[in-house]
Amino acid sequence: MIAALRILFNVAIYRLQRLEMANMGGALLIMLALRLSPADVAVRLGFAFLLNLLVYLNNDFLDLPTDLRSPERDDANTRYLRDHRGAAVGAQLGLVSLLLVVAGAWDLGLLVPLVVGGGVCWLYSARLKHVAGADIAAMMVWGAAMLTVAFPPTHVLGWVLAGLLALDSAVFETIQVIRDHDADRDAGVRTTAVALGVPRTLALARGLLVLGAAAAALAIHPLVAVPPMIGVTLPLGRPARYWNQIRVLLGLAFLFAAGWVYLHGATAGWLVSCAAGGCTASPGLSLLSQ
Repeated sequence: MIAALRILFNVAIYRLQRLEMANMGGALLIMLALRLSPADVAVRLGFAFLLNLLVYLNNDFLDLPTDLRSPERDDANTRYLRDHRGAAVGAQLGLVSLLLVVAGAWDLGLLVPLVVGGGVCWLYSARLKHVAGADIAAMMVWGAAMLTVAFPPTHVLGWVLAGLLALDSAVFETIQVIRDHDADRDAGVRTTAVALGVPRTLALARGLLVLGAAAAALAIHPLVAVPPMIGVTLPLGRPARYWNQIRVLLGLAFLFAAGWVYLHGATAGWLVSCAAGGCTASPGLSLLSQ
């Protein structure tokens, strides 16, 4: 029991320090934008934290052989995980059981992030992150699935906001494989960046930024498209610095989107306006069609 708790603590600290549980921040913003009750926010945020612990522990467990060979990850925590594999398995089973209980007691819709988000992350850790193209697609699906913790499955407006962040997740993963290009190439891992090369992968990242900007303008608000379009113009330079610049820009875009939804209870895209119950043609589009 103590070993399992220590493993979970190590995972939480490491991932929080690296800001790798950012989906929780996105989920919280969606919950606030949708004006969920404080109790609902607390339960869903707690569920999101436990689910993040599960997927990142599973990732560390599956990556253990690789991490032990890496100077950056072969530390005391990694060796502790190696020496307590049984406790790590028990911790994962315990988290799954607890998450199932919470979903059954509070909202069966929470099974969506657990099954889809957890399942995609397991596939990504086990195989897909080493498959060109599938690495980015998996992270886009994972980005959307993890955010469904923030709203009931029937809430259309929640899906719209989660969809925006799913496209952002694809952008981040594309930049991440650029950052890891040399290490992955040397290790014989065929990611998208290794398969396409850095210049074409950067072009893919910019294409995804344009796609996200277009989706935001059409379905949420035209101003949400401004930050990602600024990102399209930025040079790559140092990948780590570029990654942080894009994070800031896309973060600002999502803050505006969430703030607009909070204030108006609906989106105001050029093509559609979406509320909790569904989407309708925007007023401007309706006038043009008459």
